[in-house]
Amino acid sequence: MTADQLLAAAGELGELLADTVDAGASIGFLAPLDRAAAVDWWRRRAPSLADGSLAVWAAYLDGEIVGTVSLVFPDKPNSRHRAELVKLMVHRAGRGRGLGRALLATAERAAAEAGVTLLSLDTETDSPAESLYRSAGWTRAGVIPDYARTPSGELHPTTIFYKHVLQHVRADCAGTSPARS
Repeated sequence: MTADQLLAAAGELGELLADTVDAGASIGFLAPLDRAAAVDWWRRRAPSLADGSLAVWAAYLDGEIVGTVSLVFPDKPNSRHRAELVKLMVHRAGRGRGLGRALLATAERAAAEAGVTLLSLDTETDSPAESLYRSAGWTRAGVIPDYARTPSGELHPTTIFYKHVLQHVRADCAGTSPARS
C-alpha cells in the first residue's frame, strides 16, 4: 500500500481499527475508540509509508478492507536486518477465513524479500493472536507483566515473539539476496 492508497482507504482502515478495539483486542487503544480518531491515526501513518519506514498491507472481502498488517523498519544502521510486525487486525465480519494467517504470511514474505532476517512482535498474553503466532512458527521470547492496558483499561501481560524469516524463503528466491533500500 502506498501513502496515497492509505489516505484513500483511511476511512475503511479506521473502521477496522475501531472494530478491532471494540472486539477487545489490545492493540494500543482504549475502548470505545472514536471512529474519527481511528481514521486520524491511520492518516498520520502516511508519512512513514512515504519514507519507507512503514509497510502496510490490506485484506479485502467483497471489495471492503477487512484486515491489515504492518511492518515497522528501524532506521539505525545496526538494526536494518530486522523489522517489527505491528497491527495485525481482522474485522469481526472477516474472521475465521484464514485472513490473519494470510496477512502474516504476506508480511513475512515481504520482509524476507526486503532483506530482513528477523521479525519481532508483541501481543497480549493468552489472546487468540498468541495462538496464531505460535502456530505460524514464531518463537516465544518471554512475557512482560502489566505491559499494556486492554481496551477496557485492565493491565495485562504481553508476550514477545520473534521469527527468523529469510531462511524460510531462500528456496523461493533461488539463491538471490534481495536488499531493502
